[in-house]
Amino acid sequence: MNIENITKKFHNRVPAVLGSEKFSTYAVLLPIVKVGEDLHILFEVRAHHLRRQPGEICFPGGRIDAKDTGPKHAAIRETTEELNINTNEISNVLPLDYMVSPFGTIIYPFVGIITTSEPFTPNPSEVAEVFTVPLSTLQQAKPDVYTIRFNMEPEQNFPFHLIAGGENYNWQARGMEEYFYYYEGRVIWGLTARILHHFLSVLDQG
Repeated sequence: MNIENITKKFHNRVPAVLGSEKFSTYAVLLPIVKVGEDLHILFEVRAHHLRRQPGEICFPGGRIDAKDTGPKHAAIRETTEELNINTNEISNVLPLDYMVSPFGTIIYPFVGIITTSEPFTPNPSEVAEVFTVPLSTLQQAKPDVYTIRFNMEPEQNFPFHLIAGGENYNWQARGMEEYFYYYEGRVIWGLTARILHHFLSVLDQG
């Protein structure tokens, strides 16, 4: 190995999140729809028979498959499958900040406009129902914010004797904010609320 070989290895390499090859990747669409003369955000209620997070409120989205050309393609595909709409009824799909979660996932959120004029008939295998919330209502809302704190717990045979400080090592544990929005008896929280809060924050900038 020499300097020339090392340089060649890294010359055209595109950087990614370190360790991301071990992460699961997902794409999500925050859908904006027009209701009368007002803009609304559309939400789904996950089907109650699903194994993961049944009955929770979410945005359309799911795992990025090998057949997808990228996160944007996956977000559009998942939205068409879950809402039973055509690709040409989704426009202006633009990226929000992506998230690396502490649970081994990377989520790529997008915002897009859904222009269908027909009532939604979502796929019952994935979606129990859909509802919309006026964008103006959400812009005026002040979510409740709570913090989840993560505890560092090394495995039983962790080699403390190899690190400075040993068992008294000062682990830099962190916390994660959870947002809670409320609308007509519904609770929007978790990943959906984090994406929503980010979107509203970008709208509010400037």
